[in-house]
Amino acid sequence: MDVISPHDLSDALGELALDLRWTWSHQADALWQRVDAEAWRRTQNPWTILQDSSAERLRALATDRLFIAELERLTRARREYLETPGWFASAHGIATLSGVAYFSMEFGLGEALPLYAGGLGILAGDFMKTASDLGLPVIGIGLLYQEGYFRQFIDATGAQQEAFPFNDPGSMPIRPAQGPDGAWLHIHLDLPGRVVQLRVWQALVGRVQLYLLDANDPLNSPADRGITGKLYATGTEIRLLQEIILGVGGWRVVEALAPDIEIFHMNEGHAAFAVLERARSYMRRSGLSFWEALWATRPGNVFTTHTPVAAAFDRFPAELLPKYARYLGSFLTETGIELSELLALGRARPNSDEPFNMAYLAMRGSLATFGVSRLHGAVSRRIFQPLFPRWPESEVPVGHVTNSVHVPSWDSPSADDLWTTACGKERWRGMPDTLSALVSSISDEQLWTMASEDRQVLIQKVRMRLVRQLASRGDPPEAVDEAANVLDPNALMLGFARRFTGYKRPNLLLRDPARLARLLNDPVRPVQLVLAGKAHPADLEGKKMIRDWIEIAQQPEFRRRVVFLEDYDIALAQELVQGVDVWINTPRRPWEACGTSGMKVLVNGGLNLSERDGWWDEAYAADLGWAIGDGRECPEGERDAPDADALYSILEQEVVPEFYARDAAGIPRQWLERVRRSMAVLAPTFSSSRMAREYVEQYYLAGAAELRRRMANGGEPAREMQCWELRLRRHWSDLHIGVKTVSRDGPTWSFSVAVDLGGIAAQDVAVQLYAEPRAGVPPFVGELSSAPSSAGTYTGSAPASRPAEEYTVRIIPRCTGAAVPAELPLILWQD
Repeated sequence: MDVISPHDLSDALGELALDLRWTWSHQADALWQRVDAEAWRRTQNPWTILQDSSAERLRALATDRLFIAELERLTRARREYLETPGWFASAHGIATLSGVAYFSMEFGLGEALPLYAGGLGILAGDFMKTASDLGLPVIGIGLLYQEGYFRQFIDATGAQQEAFPFNDPGSMPIRPAQGPDGAWLHIHLDLPGRVVQLRVWQALVGRVQLYLLDANDPLNSPADRGITGKLYATGTEIRLLQEIILGVGGWRVVEALAPDIEIFHMNEGHAAFAVLERARSYMRRSGLSFWEALWATRPGNVFTTHTPVAAAFDRFPAELLPKYARYLGSFLTETGIELSELLALGRARPNSDEPFNMAYLAMRGSLATFGVSRLHGAVSRRIFQPLFPRWPESEVPVGHVTNSVHVPSWDSPSADDLWTTACGKERWRGMPDTLSALVSSISDEQLWTMASEDRQVLIQKVRMRLVRQLASRGDPPEAVDEAANVLDPNALMLGFARRFTGYKRPNLLLRDPARLARLLNDPVRPVQLVLAGKAHPADLEGKKMIRDWIEIAQQPEFRRRVVFLEDYDIALAQELVQGVDVWINTPRRPWEACGTSGMKVLVNGGLNLSERDGWWDEAYAADLGWAIGDGRECPEGERDAPDADALYSILEQEVVPEFYARDAAGIPRQWLERVRRSMAVLAPTFSSSRMAREYVEQYYLAGAAELRRRMANGGEPAREMQCWELRLRRHWSDLHIGVKTVSRDGPTWSFSVAVDLGGIAAQDVAVQLYAEPRAGVPPFVGELSSAPSSAGTYTGSAPASRPAEEYTVRIIPRCTGAAVPAELPLILWQD
């Protein structure tokens, strides 16, 4: 087509602009730059550019044959992407899993949709993009905030200040979600004395949809319109209402728009009220009791916990919950359960007056719970231990799937070209299993060219940002002019960017300013550092840390070597991870549940120097990067001085010498070998394709299969499981374990023990031998069998490599399909 009407052109451009795939696929960047070069430079937001384009400009573009041809090419490419089956269809297929609803309090997809505060939201955004690329049957459920997380600016005194710009839905790449009747979908929630109406918006993320609930409806009272006013509202009651809207309202969106969804995935416990709403809804449809319905629906619930300290869980005063008993539509009356039973789901001790803990509700309502790194999984087992009294910590049912990043969202253009040449254009739309060998073939010269180009690009962007930053706060002209010349394109570039707070120790490098100055200003081997990060508005310690770096960066000996950039967001993060040589991370172990910022540098040839915490604890190897710390958990502050010394020493004695060790061609061969290994080994491992596969194959498929089993025949299997639970709870105190006898039989011990099951049937329990884990030896769990010749006697064997006294007899629940102890944490130990 040579020409097109301005109206049709606007529609075609709108189709591209409303698909947030442009946040990671940059095929259309040149097209939008042609629409408005200045607006593209300033916003890189196609939806804003299109809305601001005049009718005259659209008429001119409609007659531009080259522009129309490019638009048609991009439209065809998008449709091909949407219509081509992804990895999931070829590996598993819709018959194994009809759909996943991924609930998150925040989603970080890009600056055009600023609904995130930090890592939790970035992970959610990266997962949605990955679901699109892999063809996973996923929808996202979140909230549309009138104000997202604050925007940071540094005032003339070097102090952080906060601004809260309004999120205008009309200027965001979203549109009203249509219900089954074709009208704008609204969800209604009963709250004390009124009904709150929630608007539902839809954002398109490639192949998947993100639905956002919004209380700012004209039919609501001013107070209720403000429920979704701020991301992570500070008031306890408002926060509770947000989580009711996300969980209860979100599940009602699922039932309205995607009723075949089988897996409900909670990204942290904020959405845990959906556990109750899902069970209540199924109860109404099936005729089961509430507790039977919970047994039926629980296999479809998956919970990712991100919190490394129990105090960080969302908890609400017990007296606040009765006020909102109507939030499920007369929930207590309809379900027939007591308020005390509801509160017990969110308490470690059911009959106590503890606050209601959303993470406890999420775990009790889920068949599977997992942390976000191997180390965090172990920490979480300790945190959730109170829910499983007398169970060994190693058997607390928390696994782990290590977080990862959506690589196409974070790679630089030069890195993308290099990976495309080595691995092909479709490399991140499937599993990364074969990429390591392909990346290993990249030459030193190619790697060094990429690193040098990206460092140069980063420095140009840093200078532009710093000039604007200093000029806007009224710095003298000479300081602004100097900002245009900071940093050296040939010097080693260190990067540090994250939330500024005490446990992340962002000032570890400032413990010895004189030593830092010598490191940065070495005349032969200079080093430079770019930093960014926000402190929570109430975190005075974090704000002071920012001020400390601002003051250092203003001193003459540091001014050209240290830059702190304000307003850390996705756009700035993308610039930093694409150009730094070494990414530094200094959390206090084990407070960094995972951390993904260091993963984002991998595809771009960046290396990591980090505390062995979170993901780096499992990723680190001596030929892949550098680590500080001794892998131990210490009291707060105890490791700060030795860790700072280690950080300086590694930089001085290992990192800097290796970067500047050049051959006759001026290439650092040893450095690049480390870069190549890091790219080949770590980038595929910590790509979100691997993470998504683990979600699917470890949790989603099994959960969906068990969900279908329990819902068969009108939920009869779930009804039987509830009866099994009641029988065991009623008669558990009748159980008795006698004295065990033991004899040696070569390499094994033979055990015999008398067991009185009281009123419990033998098939309802398992009698086991157990031995605690010890250094280098995993725990032992072995089954004891009922002796056919002696009623009430159980026998079995265990390795004699352990002393016989290390083995203890125990009884635990057993039922086909039941996850023990996740669903029933009873246990009896031999005295």
